[in-house]
Amino acid sequence: MTTDLAKGAYAVASVFSILDRETEIDPNNPHRYKPEKLKGEVDIRGVDFSYPSRLDVIIFKGFTLSIQPGKSTAIVGKSGSGKSTIIGLIKRFYDPIRGLVKIDGRDIKAYNLRALRRHIGLVSQEPTLFAGTIRDNIVYGIDIASEVEIEDAARSANAHDFISNLKDGYDTLCGERGVQLSGGQKQRIAIARAILKNPAILLLDEATSALDSQSEKVVQEALDRVMVGRTSVVVAHRLNIIQKCDLITVLVKGTIVEKGTHSSLMVKGFSGTYFSLVSLQQAGNQQVQL
Repeated sequence: MTTDLAKGAYAVASVFSILDRETEIDPNNPHRYKPEKLKGEVDIRGVDFSYPSRLDVIIFKGFTLSIQPGKSTAIVGKSGSGKSTIIGLIKRFYDPIRGLVKIDGRDIKAYNLRALRRHIGLVSQEPTLFAGTIRDNIVYGIDIASEVEIEDAARSANAHDFISNLKDGYDTLCGERGVQLSGGQKQRIAIARAILKNPAILLLDEATSALDSQSEKVVQEALDRVMVGRTSVVVAHRLNIIQKCDLITVLVKGTIVEKGTHSSLMVKGFSGTYFSLVSLQQAGNQQVQL
């Protein structure tokens, strides 16, 4: 039993180290502002940022970006340009070294973080599902929801049909980390969760990049419906899915080099960074088809 005891002691020690850790960002400070409703205006001003584990690698230096309420803003660029870091700052996974991140004109540090995140939805490349039923995973993060609301959210996410065809329907167990479901099914459940939450701000971080073409089309149709009328921030490598966004922001090494709509950026031709990215991706797609 010595080996098993050693493993158990190590596992317990790691659990208690997490429980004893004190985070610098208090998620439930009772003295912070608890918003009942948000317009969804996001303003990032003069931000310097590097990750705590890599302080010598500067991601942003004096970075500024304004995201208008009720509009869709796409953020594109090569890997390592800082796209996903913007998502992390808006969700306040991290605080900037310098500068401000404001939501509705108020410093994000002034908000009760748990209350703020109730108004922010996130769909990432690898959605987080838990070892409960599909129903449990859809309602996760809100206090209560009726069966009608759950099914309406699933329909909007193009998930109701495949859920209904399962033997146990909404009572189907997802398995640890959603192992019983395909990538497209997990994404649609994550989108249904975001829809049910009805967030003022919707963050999409490579939400379709891990899917095949058929699944991507279904998921993208669901996302297009969800984005209407709410502040949406879309991070994407596949540029065909962000062409309808109100504003496209192009990043290069943590700096905004271009901003505009798809049509206005394409007019620049090969002198524009966005045009070059689109052309390169289209050429790659043609080679794959050949």
